Amino acid sequence: MALRSALFYSGSQIGNAFGGLFALAILELKGTHGLEGWRWLFIVEGAMTVGLSAIFATFIPNKPQTVRWLTPQEKERSIFKLEMDRSSKDATDEVPIMSALKMACTDPKVWVLCAVLFLDFIAASVTNFFPVVIAGLGFNRTITLAISCPPYVICCFVIVANGWHSDKKNERFLHVVIPMAFIVLGNIIAVSTTNTAARYVAMCILPSSFYSASTVILSWISSSMTGPASKRAIVYALINAICNTPNIWTSYLYYDSPRYIAAFAVDLAAAIGGITMAGFLYLYLRNQNRKIERGEDLGKHGPTQVQIETGFRYQL
Repeated sequence: MALRSALFYSGSQIGNAFGGLFALAILELKGTHGLEGWRWLFIVEGAMTVGLSAIFATFIPNKPQTVRWLTPQEKERSIFKLEMDRSSKDATDEVPIMSALKMACTDPKVWVLCAVLFLDFIAASVTNFFPVVIAGLGFNRTITLAISCPPYVICCFVIVANGWHSDKKNERFLHVVIPMAFIVLGNIIAVSTTNTAARYVAMCILPSSFYSASTVILSWISSSMTGPASKRAIVYALINAICNTPNIWTSYLYYDSPRYIAAFAVDLAAAIGGITMAGFLYLYLRNQNRKIERGEDLGKHGPTQVQIETGFRYQL
């Protein structure tokens, strides 16, 4: 799951890498048909997004059972691998939606995982102002957008490598906290100096770090959630909704150009907090695994007997 999440999010990083240059080209349409450049930016990018989504919606499958180009045997194999990877082959019957919501909200794992991802997303808020921060190095708009590309290109390779290695070792904790340690390093550099070379090194470190952590956290959420599919769906929606709220308020931190001390200090504190919460999650899940090995009942939020009999353990 970590590799698949990384591959999925690498598409977003490619967009971040070349989106600025693409926007710069579109802004050159200023005055065409009497429209400002920013209006053309909304028209072109909006039309492309909506148009391509309408096309892709006609053939992208919702689940392995509906993949038209797979044989029945290949579909069954895909379903089995997906269920085992997600820890969802647990013989749990579906429950009413309100019951599933209650199960999701009362599962302590949900809130610890949410805290880890929330803190990581706070640290990642710099991506919303990446060109602004880069511009603080003293370059013009064209050069700023051009040198904004390499950090995200590097990020694509790093997050895929981190996700692949996490899956290979079947390990999550270190593949979260090591990238977060680099977030700490990047923010220390960024908050300590306005030297052009040092600041740019920090900007190259940061995207790779927080996106590497977030893709593995997302897979950690998937492997840690047991219970009916409706509960897991609510968990994903709940965590994503909460963890994207930093995009609202972190925008008010970028006011003291060019140092942005407040923003980088908050990002630094969030990264340290994320490492702390990831450590707490590791200890909590390790304790749950020990209870499973001792044959203790983990209650409604733990794995079912079917999962335990097949060797289920929480990924650490």
